[in-house]
Amino acid sequence: MEIALVILVIAVIFIVRTFKIVPQQQAWVIERLGKYDRTLTPGLKFLVPFIERVAYKHSLKEVPLDVPSQVCITKDNTQLQVDGILYFQVTDPMRASYGSSDYIVAITQLAQTTLRSVIGKMELDKTFEERDLINASVVSALDEAALTWGVKVLRYEIKDLTPPAAILHAMQAQITAEREKRALIAASEGRRQEQINIATGEREAFIARSEGEKQAEINTAQGQAAAIVAVAEATASAIRQVAAAIQSPGGDQAVQLKVAEKAVEAYAQLAQKNNTMIVPGNMSEVSGLIGTAMALIKSPTNAQR
Repeated sequence: MEIALVILVIAVIFIVRTFKIVPQQQAWVIERLGKYDRTLTPGLKFLVPFIERVAYKHSLKEVPLDVPSQVCITKDNTQLQVDGILYFQVTDPMRASYGSSDYIVAITQLAQTTLRSVIGKMELDKTFEERDLINASVVSALDEAALTWGVKVLRYEIKDLTPPAAILHAMQAQITAEREKRALIAASEGRRQEQINIATGEREAFIARSEGEKQAEINTAQGQAAAIVAVAEATASAIRQVAAAIQSPGGDQAVQLKVAEKAVEAYAQLAQKNNTMIVPGNMSEVSGLIGTAMALIKSPTNAQR
């Protein structure tokens, strides 16, 4: 019974050391008699008991690695507290096992030294503006060195950049001054634009008034010109009618009669408007005018009319 139990235990140990199940996204490094033999991929695998053994187990997933915070000196001699995180992935399990005693420590130390070197080439203001450049520089340097460790550095991200309190206060004061400057510039630009708008409005109003006055004067002149033309045309028409009447039969006698009537009326008006009686020096002229008027009235032509 004891022999059977011993055989059972030996069989169980033999089976456990012979059959291995490798999980997904893992790689196991196998050594045969202390020497690297092969790398097992996911699935059911077989080993030679007591001759082969699993020396290393590696995860092939992307691994985030927190890089410890450190103080870096910028180009303008300013201390800067930098905190970042690194993402890497094991691509060659054999090199990851034998290329470095601890590739995680190696990557961390190299990331810190590379970051100090990159920050030391930049001024303080540039470090806040060129985060992408810093990240790319660190990844490039790490990826080149990590090839011998069987590791692929995927990306590096800066989590925080913290300058000293005095620098933060100075930066805040600078930002405040810059904002006040922008506010003053904006206010002055607003006033300038307001003055421009007022001047433009006044100029346009003056132009509009002058155009209105000009048009009014033009309209008045055109009206006066039209009135003058109308009066001239009426006068010309009247003159033409008078001339036509004079040229008709009896026209000369009518003109003489009219002249005589006007002369008599003129003498009568003079007599009415003045206290002094004005008597013509030659009374025969008055009698002649009266006689001419009476003769014209009694003439056969006027009688027929």
